[in-house]
Amino acid sequence: MLAEQAQENSSLSTVVADVANGVALALDGEGGSYALSALLAQDDAVALAAVRVLGADVLAPYALGAPPGGGPDEQVVRKALAAYPPGADASEVSVWSYRGLVEASRAFLPAGGDWPDTPQAGAAWLQTDPWPRLTHRASQLAALALPGLAPALAAGLAARTEDLARGFVRAVRRRDWLQAAGAGRWLARVPDVPQSLGLDAGLVYVRRMSGGDPRVALHAAAARRFHLRGPR
Repeated sequence: MLAEQAQENSSLSTVVADVANGVALALDGEGGSYALSALLAQDDAVALAAVRVLGADVLAPYALGAPPGGGPDEQVVRKALAAYPPGADASEVSVWSYRGLVEASRAFLPAGGDWPDTPQAGAAWLQTDPWPRLTHRASQLAALALPGLAPALAAGLAARTEDLARGFVRAVRRRDWLQAAGAGRWLARVPDVPQSLGLDAGLVYVRRMSGGDPRVALHAAAARRFHLRGPR
């Protein structure tokens, strides 16, 4: 049982990395045309779980105006949303991530009927969380930093720019490259980031030091492509 679970976790990590790499290449203008359905087996449970892990980022290249994959991509996303909805005891991060994927589907995929309703997601933590916890949650929700998504979340984080900047610096010092990249991506979206933070150079540094982590590369590429921060 434990061996099977470990194998499933390893398989999920591999698929997540493959899709993240494909998105990063598309945002960097490399790798040819992008189609989510070309990266995944539509009826594979691990592939659908990977869509939920990456959330709205699986559709990030379409936010650039690139032609979406159409029907096959829509089917993949619909199956992922149906297979892994947030339960009654789901974390706030899980609910926000689900909301973000639904929002991205409506915004970036062709109209194809109704999408699931977006569940209510708690937002009190945006005001009450201490800055290390705030940074942790924000980094987990970095996929929602795509243009136009989650305006309430973006506004809440903008109100705590200084705390998010502190968290970014802390993550870099702790060599937590994924958390640093996620926090840095939000900082790229919010206004009034202190010049003293050195965000552009920081994002370049985080991407370089991550050792080629595809999810770090995705966040850095998104910050550069959508918000002109952290150029390669």
